[in-house]
Amino acid sequence: MKLFRWVGERVIDWLVREEEIAGSPFCDFNRIGFEIRPCDVLLVEGRSHVSDVIKTITQSIWTHAALYIGRLYDITDAGLRDLIIRHYSGDPHEQLMIEALLGQGTIVCPLAKYRAENLRICRPRGLSSHDAQKVIAYASGHLGSDYNVRQLLDLARFMFPYTVLPRRWRSSLFERHAGAPTETVCSTMIADAFASVKFPVLPVIQQGADGHLRLYKRNTRLYTPRDFDYSPYFEIIKYPLLGIDDISLYQRLPWDENGIVCNDKGDCYSAVAPQPTVEIASNEGLNKPTHTEV
Repeated sequence: MKLFRWVGERVIDWLVREEEIAGSPFCDFNRIGFEIRPCDVLLVEGRSHVSDVIKTITQSIWTHAALYIGRLYDITDAGLRDLIIRHYSGDPHEQLMIEALLGQGTIVCPLAKYRAENLRICRPRGLSSHDAQKVIAYASGHLGSDYNVRQLLDLARFMFPYTVLPRRWRSSLFERHAGAPTETVCSTMIADAFASVKFPVLPVIQQGADGHLRLYKRNTRLYTPRDFDYSPYFEIIKYPLLGIDDISLYQRLPWDENGIVCNDKGDCYSAVAPQPTVEIASNEGLNKPTHTEV
């Protein structure tokens, strides 16, 4: 048992190990920190090995989702505020999020930890402040829960085509009591929180014989971070590094004028074709004067 635990810990350590940041992020973190509101979903382009796995599974750069809850004094319910304080002992003026992380479970962490990352805000359109507090309360109720590694594996199996993997091997996602209730993953926890107030993310919509539409709750175990990006019920908010106003003046952006094209930072080449060298053949006729001597 101890050997299995030791091996599991080593595997998790490898999965969560992050690569060095390559280049600058595309977003303005200071603007994001100023504009983000409680109950916004923050999407993160992760750099760890498990992030690479999630990118492969979901075919999306967004590998992690966190629920922004604001500062402690933004929490109006005293009991809820005390619950969050029990899981966070940092600066009370810090902007906070609730997230589920492999190796750490569901935790409270500062927004500032993602300062150097590529981020995107997904804002639930029209969500009332009262329901926003309920969503935060639901997510807070999962603080201390473990990360459900089995669900991540089940999701990977489910997303393979039928011809590759038999359906019976990926059926655990549809079991009524699949997985322990004390375990979760980032996107499932957030989707469950919004479902608790009947706010749609990507519901199943069917039209009955009478022409009326009916919404059905989608299995939240199937949600991935990209679904908040795709959802028509969430506004996508981006703050580019150069500023939201600067981009309208795109003709004044500091573009390179030397014809350099880059695959990535440090991997560039010149796209300007070299001018062909014109050789003039030696010809006596070309060397004759063009004017007439008198």
